[in-house]
Amino acid sequence: MILVINVGNNEMIVAVFDGEEVIASWRMSTNAMKTSDEIGSTIMRFFDFDDIDADNIEDVVISSVVPNVMYSLTNAVKKYFRMEPVIVDSSMFSGVDLSRMKNPKELGNNRLVNISAAYELYGGPVMVVDYATCTTYDLVDDKGVFLTGITAPGITVCTESLFVKAAQLPKIEIKKPDSIYCQDIISCIQGGIYYGHRGEIKYIIDCIKKETGFEKITVVATGGLAKVIDNEGDIFDIIDPFLSFKGLRLLYEKNKNLREGRE
Repeated sequence: MILVINVGNNEMIVAVFDGEEVIASWRMSTNAMKTSDEIGSTIMRFFDFDDIDADNIEDVVISSVVPNVMYSLTNAVKKYFRMEPVIVDSSMFSGVDLSRMKNPKELGNNRLVNISAAYELYGGPVMVVDYATCTTYDLVDDKGVFLTGITAPGITVCTESLFVKAAQLPKIEIKKPDSIYCQDIISCIQGGIYYGHRGEIKYIIDCIKKETGFEKITVVATGGLAKVIDNEGDIFDIIDPFLSFKGLRLLYEKNKNLREGRE
């Protein structure tokens, strides 16, 4: 079994693989102020809750976009699992060619994990739409070459900004309103968020197809809000909530030689 940890700006998502199967997954807040013991003991409680023996973990793989949390997280792994974790970065063999980027190190580790998994599992050309703090659109062609990555404000960020900047606007649940005829403040905001972001993804897909000349692109969405935005199932070809987990496992398998000498 391997333990994979995907550190995002707001959440740290933890999962255990037994072979190719995710047998357990959990979420915890990303907080750079937490000590290694706080992180390690929380993960161990997750293991106890799902009756998983930590001694069966053969390796730990981490992808992070939050540098400030890495000292405590890596030390938690060393202390509680007695091993050095594999840290994902752009130098790893991913199966995706990043040579067209001016600086491949600028590609976030989370995006590398996602496009590596999408290309391996679904082939190319493939676009990954990740609904996280930012909404990202990353395209890999049929030869595994990374062509473009677009970054837009995330849905939650947009919604929170309205609440913070406009004193009379309330917090809302992000969902499709009952009708486009919005007649109260909550449905008005829901309509703007829902229809606005559906329009965004459709327009970006159309522009990419036009400029690249690809008639068909497999669009893979991940992140908790993917199903909310495409509740009618007419935008995305695949919604894969475990894409990042799969990507971490696949990167680990492709780079097993990194284990040598780490103990």
